[in-house]
Amino acid sequence: MAEDPDLEAFMHGLKKRNPHETEFQQAVREVAESLMPFIHEHSEYRTAQILERMTEPDRVIIFRVTWEDDQGNIRINRAWRVQFNNSIGPYKGGMRFHPTVTLSVLKFLGFEQTFKNSLTGLPMGGGKGGANFNPKGKSDREVMRFCQSLMIELHHHIGEDTDIPAGDIGVSAREISFLFGQYKRLSNSFVGTITGKGLALGGSLVRTEATGYGCIYFCENMFNHIWESIEGKTVAVSGAGNVAIYAVEKATKLGARVVTMSDSSGFIHAPDRIDAEKLNCVKDLKEVRRGRIQEYVQQFPKSTFHDAERPWAVPWMSLYHVPHKTKSIPSKLARC
Repeated sequence: MAEDPDLEAFMHGLKKRNPHETEFQQAVREVAESLMPFIHEHSEYRTAQILERMTEPDRVIIFRVTWEDDQGNIRINRAWRVQFNNSIGPYKGGMRFHPTVTLSVLKFLGFEQTFKNSLTGLPMGGGKGGANFNPKGKSDREVMRFCQSLMIELHHHIGEDTDIPAGDIGVSAREISFLFGQYKRLSNSFVGTITGKGLALGGSLVRTEATGYGCIYFCENMFNHIWESIEGKTVAVSGAGNVAIYAVEKATKLGARVVTMSDSSGFIHAPDRIDAEKLNCVKDLKEVRRGRIQEYVQQFPKSTFHDAERPWAVPWMSLYHVPHKTKSIPSKLARC
């Protein structure tokens, strides 16, 4: 395919303004490649510099988070809030706590969040935030002190009509509760400024399950288009967090056989399937004890743990299970 000089000129300018932000650059290029033919046909978009405006955040807030660990040591992390675009509504997007969080990652996520939110038909803009803080291995009190310290600065920049954070990787109901509790204390108000709260704090029913269930409903609808169903399919799931747990739950209820789950340490392969009882053990392991997925194998020795690998490393034929009296191997493998 011949290079589009307008696309390359646009990307040259974007890279010059955002050097070394490879994740953000890649996300923008993928969108720009799709949009450039439309822009060629509608010169008013080029005249108004719509693409340039869509790829420049409204503002980026960068701040220090100082907190104390359980040994009394002072710890320092960096946090960001990228308020990307509020053309159709207040900024809306998650907060991510993970050592790999950088400004480039958050700009890439905030940029895509803008389009994703617009597709809902709701008046929501796009934003993203986070910190290079790792909640894994931290006590509840350490996570609480970090979240409270972070909110001391963040609360100046958010609000129900301004910017509405949510959860993301490393930010579950526990972290959201600590963040919202501190926001409520600092603002002296109980408003819907943060989503993903527990029911006791005014959260929504089924909010916890919604994303994982939605993933499986989407898969089921795809199967329905080819006159099939997820029932009876063998499903490989990547992850063991909120989305993965409830994707497994819904897939199991719809009659699928889920055989893998994973976390950053590796994945487990359970050829005898992860049923509702075993999933409850995963929920306790990940949501209560905050352990590692490899502990699953200690409880269910028929499964195997694959260190530092992804579920897709399982040979696809080994994922299949041929029920008694079935004459042929299923033709599809669902992967979520």
